[in-house]
Amino acid sequence: MYKIIFTLAVIVFSAVEIKAQEFQGMAVYESKTSTSDFSKRMEGNKNVTPDMQKMIEDRMKKMFEKTFILNFDKSASIYKEEEKLEAGGQSGAGMRMIMSMTGGGGTFYKNVKEKSYTVDKEFMGKEFLVKDSLPNLQWKMEGETRIIGGYNCFKATAVREASKTDFRNFTPKKEDANAKPADATKKTSLLEELDMPKETVITAWYTPEIPVNQGPENYWGLPGLILEVNDGKTVILCSKVVLNPKVKTVIKASTKGKVVAQKEFDDTVFKKMEEFRDMNQGRGNGGGIPARFGG
Repeated sequence: MYKIIFTLAVIVFSAVEIKAQEFQGMAVYESKTSTSDFSKRMEGNKNVTPDMQKMIEDRMKKMFEKTFILNFDKSASIYKEEEKLEAGGQSGAGMRMIMSMTGGGGTFYKNVKEKSYTVDKEFMGKEFLVKDSLPNLQWKMEGETRIIGGYNCFKATAVREASKTDFRNFTPKKEDANAKPADATKKTSLLEELDMPKETVITAWYTPEIPVNQGPENYWGLPGLILEVNDGKTVILCSKVVLNPKVKTVIKASTKGKVVAQKEFDDTVFKKMEEFRDMNQGRGNGGGIPARFGG
């Protein structure tokens, strides 16, 4: 009798597990990052004509406005930028590098059961496979509610460390009218030329009506699918949700690239960016990255 009960229990739990694995969903997200601080920096700069400013703003808009697809099940998800046909053929290595540093490029896989993520990144012609633990976001449940796409959503906030290799976090350093003229022969760190917050306040809206521990990018940890995230500069908003789509997606991590931890990848990126800075200074362009935006 005990063996029969045990066997039935195994069958029931196996059926539940299979059903959970079969469940899938797809969500479309629109990501927009404010570039007003760079635009204001260009205004009044004699070296930047109105036509140049418009061209730069158009390019930045293209860089910072993206569409992403999140495919998810109960335990894992893949988040990838929607493929678009680039004018003049495929985008080059330089554009892919910029995409990687503005939230796009590669496939972001996260496993909330194992609390880990894997993302493939291309940088300077080399392929990396960044593997690390998901951020331990200490969400604070707020009392506000709203409707997003027909779903009842609840507000939650958290404070997290700003990523040093996400260009969306950077802002041009404000000029100090009382500051002494910079020594042209003195090398300055890239971090000294740009401002970046140490921490950012995250506001998320999640819906318990889709009970998965998932969200865009590396956001997770709420009792429902995250439909909107706002960090003060970047807003990621869900525009469409499809539950149990007819065509299933294979949700698995990429395996291509040199395996590195997040810190190792960040250090590699910053080292190369410093080399670019030194190269530009050697050519007489002491502006670095801010100069390209009217510094």
